[in-house]
Amino acid sequence: MQNLSLKLDEAIFKETERLLKKIKIPRNRYINEAIAFYNKLQMRKLLARQLEKESKLVAKESMDVLSDFELFEDDN
Repeated sequence: MQNLSLKLDEAIFKETERLLKKIKIPRNRYINEAIAFYNKLQMRKLLARQLEKESKLVAKESMDVLSDFELFEDDN
């Protein structure tokens, strides 16, 4: 495990402390779970951006293939 020193906004700290008393889990565990969740969220956002970028790159080719299929269907 790595040690980490961080500064939290006072309001965030107080809200977190109130929650920790109610859910009865250690602060360290709570912060680890929060960061793990946020990391997954950020990875999904990065993946969505990459997918959007790559979709734009192949959009014209996809439309060309679709047109070819439509012509093929029309011929049959």
